[in-house]
Amino acid sequence: MRFAFDDEQEEIKRSARDLLARRAPLERVRAAAQERAYDEALWREIVELGWPGLAIGEAHGGVGLGLVELVAVLEQVGYALTPSPLVADVCAALVIDLAGRDEQRARWLPGIASGEQTATVARVRDGVAAAVPDAERAAAIVLVGDDGSARVVPAQEARVEPYDGIDLTRRWARVQVAAEAGEPLAGDVAGGLQRAEVALAAELTGLAQRALDMTVAYVKERKQFGRPVGAFQGVSHRCAEMLALTEAARSATYFAAWAADADRAQLPAASAMAKASAASAARRVAAMAIQAHGGIGFTWEADVHWIFKRAHASAAQLGSGDEHRRSVARLAAQRLRDAAAPSRVTA
Repeated sequence: MRFAFDDEQEEIKRSARDLLARRAPLERVRAAAQERAYDEALWREIVELGWPGLAIGEAHGGVGLGLVELVAVLEQVGYALTPSPLVADVCAALVIDLAGRDEQRARWLPGIASGEQTATVARVRDGVAAAVPDAERAAAIVLVGDDGSARVVPAQEARVEPYDGIDLTRRWARVQVAAEAGEPLAGDVAGGLQRAEVALAAELTGLAQRALDMTVAYVKERKQFGRPVGAFQGVSHRCAEMLALTEAARSATYFAAWAADADRAQLPAASAMAKASAASAARRVAAMAIQAHGGIGFTWEADVHWIFKRAHASAAQLGSGDEHRRSVARLAAQRLRDAAAPSRVTA
């Protein structure tokens, strides 16, 4: 097992960070949020780099890399608060790729990989998905039921009602579908969702890191009583806690991405731990960042609130941190029961 990226993965991560730092600085994130519109030129660049198809097989027009490489990119997407449909798009593709039938993969994955189509995924209850990211422009909507089943619904078979969510850097919609709409995904739905959870964990880890970096920069610059506020013990302890939370989320996410590519038996627990850890870290670190910024942190003119809002929106996607912690507990209990069960000896 590798606990560090190899040279190629480091290059993917570096190129993603450099592009997004240049093309999606915070002033453009703010503009996209206020205008309720994405930067389509940026989306075209993302498509040209192959990010939507990074983890899609070459047979369907993708790059054919693994979840580790996708995580390297999505962490930077979170760090930049990139206003784009990429996260929802790749999460849906991960589910379709693993859970779809051959004809479903052939229908949807090439368009996603090429950027000609986008997709999204969300939980549905009684035919309604209340908070679906980027559904308005999606050609395919993957809806996951409480029983773990899933179906892919073409956009024309769904009623999509856009609205402004807490996170204005992305577009949100309420989606309503009839019981007979779409086609069931009959493959490994659970595995596809676990991979999507790891993708979301990567975005959340990037958000936590950005909140930490912004806070450290601010407390070094802001002075009180003639000293930088970061020199005060209470502030420095808070920054240390933010660092610990962020690194824990990153470690859990990287391990889950490795498990998805190399040891699928560990993925159920690893993905749940990654999403739970990253969801908690992003929300808590963003909240502590606002506190560390003092009164300015609560103002519309500051930038740190964008991280806080996206952290809460992304943390709720495909199950909350508490839901995933319960999943980890169930898996651990089952493992203990299996270990305690007497083995059968056959003649």
